[in-house]
Amino acid sequence: METNETSVNKKRLEVVDSAGSLDETCKTFVFHNEDHTLGNSLRYMIMKNPEVQFCGYSVPHPSENKINFRIQTHGEEATEVLKKGLKDLNSVCEHVLDTFKTSVQEYKRRNISPDVEMADG
Repeated sequence: METNETSVNKKRLEVVDSAGSLDETCKTFVFHNEDHTLGNSLRYMIMKNPEVQFCGYSVPHPSENKINFRIQTHGEEATEVLKKGLKDLNSVCEHVLDTFKTSVQEYKRRNISPDVEMADG
């Protein structure tokens, strides 16, 4: 990558392979423009998978907006485990959002008098 390349063209995810390693069960992924918010929640979701032997992440330096994410499995491809973890995390986030919206609507229904209008946000 050239140093003058815009951030729009920069990859958000890259795979860092060990030199000459053909082992698909151990991979390190680099997430650009991410931090502990994604790292810790994704690590939690992936560690629930019984095929996972190790999963961890690190932020190389506080001034770098990226995380290094390592997955080692008992046999399943690390890339597939990552995909499943991202899908599972997305499902949890969608459920939380739906539950929140439902609760807000219920609160408004119970606590706002009919003559007062509130803008939905």
